[in-house]
Amino acid sequence: MNKLKKIGLTALSASLVAISANAGEMSVSGSAKIATEGFNGENQNAGTSFSMGNQLTFSGSGELENGLNVTLSFILDQNDDSTTTASQVYSGGPFDSHSVSIGNDALGTLVFAGEGGSTASGAIDTTAAGDLWDAFDGKTYVDANTSTVFPDLAKTAAAGDNSILYTSPELVDGLTLVGSYVPQGSNKESATGYGINYSGIEGLSVHYADSDVVGATTAADGDNTVLKASYAYGPITVSYSNMDHDLGATDNSTDIELTSYAITYSVTDSISVTYGNEESEKGSTGNVDAEIDAISASYTAGGMTISAAMYDGENLAYGTASNQDMEYWSLSASFAF
Repeated sequence: MNKLKKIGLTALSASLVAISANAGEMSVSGSAKIATEGFNGENQNAGTSFSMGNQLTFSGSGELENGLNVTLSFILDQNDDSTTTASQVYSGGPFDSHSVSIGNDALGTLVFAGEGGSTASGAIDTTAAGDLWDAFDGKTYVDANTSTVFPDLAKTAAAGDNSILYTSPELVDGLTLVGSYVPQGSNKESATGYGINYSGIEGLSVHYADSDVVGATTAADGDNTVLKASYAYGPITVSYSNMDHDLGATDNSTDIELTSYAITYSVTDSISVTYGNEESEKGSTGNVDAEIDAISASYTAGGMTISAAMYDGENLAYGTASNQDMEYWSLSASFAF
Protein backbone atom coordinates (compact mmCIF):
# COMPACT_ATOMS: atom_id res chain seq x y z
CA MET A 1 0.00 0.00 0.00
CA ASN A 2 2.80 2.39 0.88
CA LYS A 3 4.49 1.62 -2.45
CA LEU A 4 1.27 2.38 -4.32
CA LYS A 5 0.91 5.68 -2.44
CA LYS A 6 4.50 6.58 -3.28
CA ILE A 7 4.01 5.80 -6.97
CA GLY A 8 0.79 7.80 -7.04
CA LEU A 9 2.33 10.83 -5.34
CA THR A 10 5.34 10.70 -7.65
CA ALA A 11 3.10 10.64 -10.71
CA LEU A 12 0.99 13.47 -9.31
CA SER A 13 4.09 15.57 -8.62
CA ALA A 14 5.37 14.99 -12.14
CA SER A 15 2.03 16.00 -13.63
CA LEU A 16 1.89 19.16 -11.53
CA VAL A 17 5.37 20.13 -12.67
CA ALA A 18 4.38 19.54 -16.28
CA ILE A 19 1.22 21.62 -15.92
CA SER A 20 3.14 24.46 -14.25
CA ALA A 21 5.78 24.46 -16.96
CA ASN A 22 3.24 24.51 -19.78
CA ALA A 23 0.89 27.10 -18.31
CA GLY A 24 3.35 29.58 -16.84
CA GLU A 25 4.84 32.58 -18.61
CA MET A 26 7.87 34.51 -17.37
CA SER A 27 8.59 38.14 -18.10
CA VAL A 28 11.95 39.89 -17.77
CA SER A 29 12.53 43.36 -16.34
CA GLY A 30 15.64 45.39 -15.66
CA SER A 31 16.87 48.93 -15.38
CA ALA A 32 18.74 50.99 -17.94
CA LYS A 33 20.98 53.01 -15.65
CA ILE A 34 24.32 54.80 -15.92
CA ALA A 35 26.02 56.10 -12.78
CA THR A 36 29.23 57.62 -11.51
CA GLU A 37 30.41 58.13 -7.94
CA GLY A 38 33.45 59.37 -6.09
CA PHE A 39 35.00 59.69 -2.64
CA ASN A 40 37.15 62.34 -1.00
CA GLY A 41 38.99 61.77 2.27
CA GLU A 42 42.34 61.55 4.00
CA ASN A 43 44.37 58.40 3.28
CA GLN A 44 41.64 56.56 1.41
CA ASN A 45 41.89 54.60 -1.83
CA ALA A 46 38.31 54.63 -3.16
CA GLY A 47 38.35 56.96 -6.16
CA THR A 48 35.87 57.81 -8.90
CA SER A 49 34.10 54.96 -10.68
CA PHE A 50 31.47 54.40 -13.37
CA SER A 51 28.81 51.69 -13.51
CA MET A 52 25.58 50.62 -15.20
CA GLY A 53 22.55 48.58 -14.20
CA ASN A 54 23.42 44.88 -14.28
CA GLN A 55 20.42 43.09 -12.73
CA LEU A 56 17.55 41.27 -14.44
CA THR A 57 14.39 40.02 -12.75
CA PHE A 58 12.46 37.08 -14.19
CA SER A 59 8.91 36.90 -12.86
CA GLY A 60 5.61 35.27 -13.56
CA SER A 61 2.25 35.21 -11.81
CA GLY A 62 -1.27 33.88 -12.16
CA GLU A 63 -4.47 33.09 -10.31
CA LEU A 64 -5.39 29.47 -9.56
CA GLU A 65 -8.92 28.09 -9.81
CA ASN A 66 -9.20 28.16 -5.99
CA GLY A 67 -8.58 31.92 -5.93
CA LEU A 68 -4.96 31.88 -4.80
CA ASN A 69 -2.49 34.16 -6.54
CA VAL A 70 0.97 32.68 -7.12
CA THR A 71 4.05 34.69 -8.10
CA LEU A 72 7.47 33.29 -8.97
CA SER A 73 10.56 35.53 -9.04
CA PHE A 74 14.22 34.94 -9.96
CA ILE A 75 16.93 37.59 -10.04
CA LEU A 76 20.07 37.41 -12.14
CA ASP A 77 22.81 39.68 -10.78
CA GLN A 78 26.30 39.90 -12.24
CA ASN A 79 27.98 40.70 -8.90
CA ASP A 80 26.14 38.17 -6.75
CA ASP A 81 28.14 35.33 -5.19
CA SER A 82 31.38 36.61 -6.73
CA THR A 83 34.09 33.96 -6.51
CA THR A 84 37.08 32.66 -8.41
CA THR A 85 36.39 29.00 -7.59
CA ALA A 86 35.03 27.27 -10.70
CA SER A 87 32.77 24.87 -8.79
CA GLN A 88 31.19 27.74 -6.89
CA VAL A 89 30.79 29.87 -10.01
CA TYR A 90 28.74 27.18 -11.76
CA SER A 91 26.78 26.17 -8.64
CA GLY A 92 25.63 29.62 -7.53
CA GLY A 93 26.76 32.92 -9.02
CA PRO A 94 25.57 35.03 -10.60
CA PHE A 95 22.18 33.60 -9.55
CA ASP A 96 20.59 35.83 -6.91
CA SER A 97 17.35 36.12 -4.92
CA HIS A 98 14.47 33.79 -5.80
CA SER A 99 11.06 33.30 -4.18
CA VAL A 100 7.51 31.99 -4.48
CA SER A 101 4.58 34.08 -3.17
CA ILE A 102 1.15 32.57 -2.47
CA GLY A 103 -1.94 34.38 -1.21
CA ASN A 104 -4.95 36.58 -1.81
CA ASP A 105 -6.82 39.48 -0.20
CA ALA A 106 -8.64 37.19 2.24
CA LEU A 107 -5.73 35.03 3.43
CA GLY A 108 -2.78 37.39 3.19
CA THR A 109 0.49 36.54 1.46
CA LEU A 110 3.12 33.93 2.29
CA VAL A 111 6.56 34.29 0.68
CA PHE A 112 8.98 31.38 0.61
CA ALA A 113 12.44 32.66 -0.32
CA GLY A 114 15.11 30.22 -1.43
CA GLU A 115 17.57 33.12 -1.21
CA GLY A 116 17.29 36.83 -0.50
CA GLY A 117 14.29 36.64 1.83
CA SER A 118 13.46 38.95 4.71
CA THR A 119 12.73 38.63 8.39
CA ALA A 120 9.96 40.72 9.94
CA SER A 121 12.45 43.46 10.87
CA GLY A 122 14.59 42.97 7.76
CA ALA A 123 11.59 43.80 5.57
CA ILE A 124 11.65 47.41 6.87
CA ASP A 125 15.36 47.85 7.65
CA THR A 126 15.99 50.59 5.07
CA THR A 127 16.61 53.75 7.10
CA ALA A 128 14.50 56.88 6.84
CA ALA A 129 17.36 58.57 4.94
CA GLY A 130 17.83 55.63 2.57
CA ASP A 131 20.83 53.69 3.98
CA LEU A 132 23.42 56.43 3.62
CA TRP A 133 25.91 54.28 5.54
CA ASP A 134 25.99 51.73 2.72
CA ALA A 135 27.96 54.15 0.51
CA PHE A 136 30.96 53.88 2.87
CA ASP A 137 30.61 50.24 3.92
CA GLY A 138 33.67 48.25 2.88
CA LYS A 139 35.68 51.24 1.63
CA THR A 140 39.30 51.25 2.82
CA TYR A 141 41.44 53.91 4.43
CA VAL A 142 45.01 53.93 5.74
CA ASP A 143 45.38 53.96 9.52
CA ALA A 144 48.95 53.91 10.94
CA ASN A 145 50.20 52.62 7.56
CA THR A 146 47.66 49.79 7.69
CA SER A 147 44.75 49.48 5.26
CA THR A 148 41.52 49.35 7.24
CA VAL A 149 37.95 48.79 6.07
CA PHE A 150 35.12 50.97 7.31
CA PRO A 151 32.67 48.77 9.29
CA ASP A 152 28.93 48.35 8.80
CA LEU A 153 27.12 51.11 10.68
CA ALA A 154 23.94 49.05 10.85
CA LYS A 155 23.11 45.42 11.61
CA THR A 156 20.04 43.45 10.58
CA ALA A 157 18.46 40.07 11.29
CA ALA A 158 19.28 38.14 8.12
CA ALA A 159 16.81 35.57 6.81
CA GLY A 160 19.30 33.30 5.10
CA ASP A 161 18.09 30.63 2.68
CA ASN A 162 14.67 28.95 2.62
CA SER A 163 12.96 31.43 4.92
CA ILE A 164 9.27 32.29 5.27
CA LEU A 165 7.62 35.71 5.55
CA TYR A 166 3.85 36.04 6.06
CA THR A 167 1.84 39.26 5.79
CA SER A 168 -1.77 39.17 6.96
CA PRO A 169 -4.69 40.63 5.05
CA GLU A 170 -5.84 44.10 6.10
CA LEU A 171 -7.39 43.47 9.53
CA VAL A 172 -8.83 46.95 9.93
CA ASP A 173 -8.34 50.05 7.81
CA GLY A 174 -4.58 50.18 7.04
CA LEU A 175 -3.49 47.57 9.62
CA THR A 176 -1.56 44.39 8.74
CA LEU A 177 0.53 41.95 10.78
CA VAL A 178 3.79 40.29 9.75
CA GLY A 179 5.46 37.07 10.88
CA SER A 180 8.75 35.48 9.80
CA TYR A 181 10.47 32.13 10.29
CA VAL A 182 14.09 31.18 9.62
CA PRO A 183 14.73 27.41 9.80
CA GLN A 184 17.33 25.86 12.07
CA GLY A 185 20.84 25.85 10.63
CA SER A 186 24.23 24.40 11.50
CA ASN A 187 24.94 25.20 15.18
CA LYS A 188 21.95 27.56 15.13
CA GLU A 189 18.37 27.35 16.34
CA SER A 190 15.41 28.46 14.28
CA ALA A 191 14.39 32.12 14.53
CA THR A 192 11.05 33.92 14.46
CA GLY A 193 9.94 37.51 14.06
CA TYR A 194 6.80 39.59 14.21
CA GLY A 195 5.76 43.03 13.05
CA ILE A 196 2.94 45.49 12.47
CA ASN A 197 2.23 47.96 9.65
CA TYR A 198 -0.26 50.82 9.83
CA SER A 199 -1.32 53.31 7.18
CA GLY A 200 -4.91 54.04 8.23
CA ILE A 201 -4.43 57.81 8.49
CA GLU A 202 -3.91 59.76 5.28
CA GLY A 203 -0.24 60.60 4.81
CA LEU A 204 0.93 58.51 7.79
CA SER A 205 2.86 55.24 7.58
CA VAL A 206 4.15 53.37 10.67
CA HIS A 207 6.10 50.11 10.81
CA TYR A 208 7.42 48.16 13.82
CA ALA A 209 9.07 44.74 13.93
CA ASP A 210 11.23 42.56 16.16
CA SER A 211 13.18 39.49 14.97
CA ASP A 212 15.39 36.90 16.64
CA VAL A 213 19.10 36.99 15.88
CA VAL A 214 20.51 33.46 16.22
CA GLY A 215 24.24 32.82 16.38
CA ALA A 216 26.51 29.85 16.97
CA THR A 217 26.93 30.87 20.65
CA THR A 218 24.75 32.48 23.32
CA ALA A 219 26.79 35.67 23.07
CA ALA A 220 25.86 35.90 19.40
CA ASP A 221 22.11 35.55 20.06
CA GLY A 222 19.86 38.55 20.48
CA ASP A 223 17.14 40.73 18.98
CA ASN A 224 16.84 43.09 16.06
CA THR A 225 14.18 45.77 16.44
CA VAL A 226 13.12 48.33 13.84
CA LEU A 227 10.76 51.29 14.13
CA LYS A 228 10.02 53.41 11.07
CA ALA A 229 7.48 56.17 10.45
CA SER A 230 6.77 58.80 7.82
CA TYR A 231 4.19 61.53 7.38
CA ALA A 232 3.42 63.41 4.18
CA TYR A 233 1.64 66.75 4.23
CA GLY A 234 1.37 68.60 0.97
CA PRO A 235 4.79 68.76 -0.72
CA ILE A 236 6.72 67.81 2.45
CA THR A 237 7.42 64.31 3.76
CA VAL A 238 9.14 63.76 7.12
CA SER A 239 10.57 60.32 7.97
CA TYR A 240 12.17 58.77 11.07
CA SER A 241 13.64 55.35 11.81
CA ASN A 242 15.45 53.55 14.62
CA MET A 243 17.24 50.22 14.21
CA ASP A 244 18.50 48.49 17.37
CA HIS A 245 20.70 45.38 17.09
CA ASP A 246 21.16 43.95 20.61
CA LEU A 247 23.16 40.75 21.15
CA GLY A 248 23.91 38.77 24.28
CA ALA A 249 27.57 39.75 24.70
CA THR A 250 28.00 41.13 28.23
CA ASP A 251 30.27 43.99 27.13
CA ASN A 252 27.77 45.20 24.48
CA SER A 253 30.67 45.42 22.00
CA THR A 254 28.56 44.06 19.14
CA ASP A 255 25.43 46.16 19.79
CA ILE A 256 24.63 48.84 17.22
CA GLU A 257 21.83 51.39 17.23
CA LEU A 258 21.22 53.46 14.08
CA THR A 259 18.91 56.48 14.17
CA SER A 260 17.90 58.29 10.99
CA TYR A 261 15.62 61.04 9.76
CA ALA A 262 14.89 62.68 6.42
CA ILE A 263 12.91 65.61 5.05
CA THR A 264 11.79 65.57 1.41
CA TYR A 265 10.36 68.56 -0.41
CA SER A 266 8.62 68.04 -3.74
CA VAL A 267 9.27 71.26 -5.62
CA THR A 268 7.13 70.11 -8.53
CA ASP A 269 5.79 66.78 -9.77
CA SER A 270 9.15 66.29 -11.48
CA ILE A 271 11.66 67.74 -8.99
CA SER A 272 12.29 66.71 -5.37
CA VAL A 273 15.00 67.51 -2.83
CA THR A 274 15.86 65.47 0.29
CA TYR A 275 18.02 66.14 3.34
CA GLY A 276 18.89 63.09 5.43
CA ASN A 277 20.90 62.20 8.53
CA GLU A 278 22.08 58.92 10.06
CA GLU A 279 23.80 58.42 13.41
CA SER A 280 25.25 55.07 14.48
CA GLU A 281 26.13 54.22 18.07
CA LYS A 282 28.22 51.16 18.93
CA GLY A 283 28.13 49.67 22.41
CA SER A 284 31.89 49.34 23.00
CA THR A 285 33.38 51.70 25.59
CA GLY A 286 35.39 54.56 24.10
CA ASN A 287 33.58 54.67 20.77
CA VAL A 288 32.17 57.90 19.41
CA ASP A 289 29.05 58.04 17.27
CA ALA A 290 29.44 57.82 13.50
CA GLU A 291 27.33 60.37 11.64
CA ILE A 292 26.40 61.00 8.01
CA ASP A 293 24.62 64.03 6.55
CA ALA A 294 23.35 64.01 2.98
CA ILE A 295 21.48 66.08 0.46
CA SER A 296 20.06 64.64 -2.76
CA ALA A 297 17.87 65.76 -5.64
CA SER A 298 16.07 64.08 -8.51
CA TYR A 299 14.42 65.18 -11.73
CA THR A 300 11.98 62.99 -13.67
CA ALA A 301 10.63 63.66 -17.15
CA GLY A 302 9.39 61.38 -19.91
CA GLY A 303 10.61 58.15 -18.33
CA MET A 304 14.07 59.53 -17.52
CA THR A 305 15.24 60.20 -13.97
CA ILE A 306 18.42 62.12 -13.17
CA SER A 307 19.63 61.91 -9.55
CA ALA A 308 22.48 63.57 -7.69
CA ALA A 309 23.65 63.25 -4.08
CA MET A 310 26.38 64.44 -1.72
CA TYR A 311 27.20 62.74 1.61
CA ASP A 312 29.43 63.94 4.46
CA GLY A 313 30.54 61.13 6.80
CA GLU A 314 32.32 61.65 10.13
CA ASN A 315 33.86 59.15 12.58
CA LEU A 316 33.00 56.33 10.19
CA ALA A 317 35.01 53.78 12.20
CA TYR A 318 33.69 55.09 15.56
CA GLY A 319 36.86 57.10 16.17
CA THR A 320 37.87 60.76 15.95
CA ALA A 321 40.90 60.43 13.63
CA SER A 322 40.67 62.72 10.60
CA ASN A 323 41.12 59.79 8.22
CA GLN A 324 37.76 58.41 9.44
CA ASP A 325 35.98 61.36 7.79
CA MET A 326 34.99 60.98 4.14
CA GLU A 327 32.80 62.69 1.57
CA TYR A 328 30.85 60.93 -1.17
CA TRP A 329 29.07 62.15 -4.31
CA SER A 330 27.04 60.40 -6.99
CA LEU A 331 25.30 61.20 -10.25
CA SER A 332 23.05 58.80 -12.16
CA ALA A 333 20.58 58.63 -15.01
CA SER A 334 17.97 55.89 -15.31
CA PHE A 335 15.50 55.23 -18.12
CA ALA A 336 12.11 53.53 -18.03
CA PHE A 337 10.75 52.18 -21.32
